Amino acid sequence: MSVLYDYIKEFLLSYGFIARLAIYGAALGSFLMLVVVASIVFLIIRTVFVKIVGRIVRRTKGIWDDTLFAHRFFHVLIHIIPAIIIYSSSGYGGADLIWLPALIKGVAQIYLSAIVVTAFIRFLNAGQEIYNTYPYAKDRPIKGYIQLMKILVYFFGAIFIVAVLVDKNPASLFAGLGAMAAVLMFVFKDPILGFVASIQLAANKMVKPGDWITVPRFDVDGTVYDISLTTVKVQNWDKTITTIPTYSLVSESVTNWIGMIESGGRRIQRSVNIDITSIRLCDQHLLDRLHKLPGFNEFVNSEPSSGADIQDDMKVGALKLTGFDTPTNLSLFKKYLEGYCQIHPGIHENMTRMVRFLQSTEKGLPVEIIVFSKSQQADLYEALQSEIFDHIFAVLPVFGLRVFQNPSGSCFPSSDI
Repeated sequence: MSVLYDYIKEFLLSYGFIARLAIYGAALGSFLMLVVVASIVFLIIRTVFVKIVGRIVRRTKGIWDDTLFAHRFFHVLIHIIPAIIIYSSSGYGGADLIWLPALIKGVAQIYLSAIVVTAFIRFLNAGQEIYNTYPYAKDRPIKGYIQLMKILVYFFGAIFIVAVLVDKNPASLFAGLGAMAAVLMFVFKDPILGFVASIQLAANKMVKPGDWITVPRFDVDGTVYDISLTTVKVQNWDKTITTIPTYSLVSESVTNWIGMIESGGRRIQRSVNIDITSIRLCDQHLLDRLHKLPGFNEFVNSEPSSGADIQDDMKVGALKLTGFDTPTNLSLFKKYLEGYCQIHPGIHENMTRMVRFLQSTEKGLPVEIIVFSKSQQADLYEALQSEIFDHIFAVLPVFGLRVFQNPSGSCFPSSDI
């Protein structure tokens, strides 16, 4: 390249150019020729190299080489060759322009730094894609770790480029960063907190993509579909997207419904308030009417099932109707509901089935039903709830019971003034 520089310089001087203009013209022409030669070499090598590597990749059985080739990892490595050509040919013009070789070497070093950074980023992207193909990747996502490594790669690459521009040793720049630790902690607060949270989430298996979570503070109720270093994206049931900080999954109260999904059932826990004034002892007329109710005798005299969650020492005998001389309509209603929950095909038979009385209030006596639906789908789950309480409201008058509700204007007779 020095021969070309001297030739262009002598050529310009022979045509009457002043010495300084001839020197700068020769330097520019030599650099452009250097770039052209490096580009031609790059194109030739890339064409041959890509074809050869592509054939090798297609013949191998592993997925690493295929994924790296798809992410163009090998393509970016070819850029190292023109960078080396530019760097090794930077010695021309030193006698006329002392700063020129250093400038060309700096350009080559910056070019090489960009190549290395890009190669690392593409390698990390390929590694994440390969990791996602494994079955345990769903439970332990590494996207946050990959993003942190990308930040470090960009950070070190930027430090090296700045060191080239200011002509300083990169080690001295790193030493100077100690004084900026407080500023860096403030700037990278969210990535640092997100990284720590990502470790906790993965180690404790707290939340993963695909989980249904609720976060009351952020009004979040939906499915997690992306966890990154700084943010978590949740698609709510109304199809809106909520983005929350990753560390909030550790610092805030989060309900993860994955346990319910894996259990095979979904809890129904609702109550109906009974008007206490409608509770009374059964007379023969009421008993005769109840015996005509479909399933009444079977439900009232049925034995309670022992679910998997009931201890042996907690089992009690069935409450028999014959054990009461004058049963109340409320006790019979409770036994009827227990039997109804025992045989309903939509209620999970191996999970809790309970009917209980809560503390009476000024709004009546709450009768609470706790059962688990076999179906976890929202439409079928809501349909089962509606069916159970439709039946409850329908049979209450048969037992002589009334539902309590606050009186409204239509409850009072109107009087003409």
